[in-house]
Amino acid sequence: MLLEQEIPQIALTPYGGMMSKISEKQTPFPHRKGNLFMIHYMTIWTSPSDNAAKHLDWVRKVYEYMTPYVQPRTAYVNYRDLDVGMNKKTNTSLKEASVWGSKYFKDNFYRLAFVMLFVFYINSIIIFILMIKKFHHFILIYIY
Repeated sequence: MLLEQEIPQIALTPYGGMMSKISEKQTPFPHRKGNLFMIHYMTIWTSPSDNAAKHLDWVRKVYEYMTPYVQPRTAYVNYRDLDVGMNKKTNTSLKEASVWGSKYFKDNFYRLAFVMLFVFYINSIIIFILMIKKFHHFILIYIY
């Protein structure tokens, strides 16, 4: 299977050790206890005229071959796995995002979504207050 590609790569990033001693809930990165490796399947092609679908299909075949030997499909957010899912429009609901978000963040997804919403809300209030402080004389003139 590896010989089907010009430059096939499978990278194993070791996990475990100290990582497994930190709870999944302590950081946004949940892939800790029980994970021995992150497996990164890659292929590189040098010719721009090469068929990208052929290379992507190879990665999918390798993934399918490895499926019986690995945990259920999850992903590390810095290595996007578009087969896991993604936002397809600008206003994705929390329910839609949870389909792929839970694969990246496991049980931390909803907690992170709440934090993002809270931070967005607080930032909006701060921006509004700063605008009022900067332009208060315009607002007062408008009111009178």
